[in-house]
Amino acid sequence: MKKTDGRKFWKTTPLDEMSREQWESLCDKCGRCCMHKILFEDTALLVYTRVACRHLDARTCRCSAYEERSSVSPDCLVLTPENLSSCMYLLPDTCAYRLIARGRDLPPWHPLVSGDPGAVHRAGVSVRGKVLSEDDIEEEELEEHIIDWIRY
Repeated sequence: MKKTDGRKFWKTTPLDEMSREQWESLCDKCGRCCMHKILFEDTALLVYTRVACRHLDARTCRCSAYEERSSVSPDCLVLTPENLSSCMYLLPDTCAYRLIARGRDLPPWHPLVSGDPGAVHRAGVSVRGKVLSEDDIEEEELEEHIIDWIRY
């Protein structure tokens, strides 16, 4: 992935005015949004599990079905400028879309800042080496896999 002509476009271009290339480049490929989450309706608490969508490649933290993800995984969150505000609570605190929408900058390990796609893994932000596939557990076991991600 190449940087967009060296400028920090995320500081000057509103999310809803970004090109598709700019929008897609905001994703740091951490894989956290691909984790199963549980919403406890009685408390409105949203928790993450260490159980990933079957299409997440746990080694690269990339979706193996990215272009058709919404049809092969109906629960997949396909983030767009139009649905960002209603989906933001589902995104991890480290997510670039969430950070920018809240007027914050990207962290130093983000590939657009560091120029290094591997920095997100070395910073310990990605799910690499920390997850199970949904194919490896029964759905009723999901609560046994609740985790608390390190916050940055």
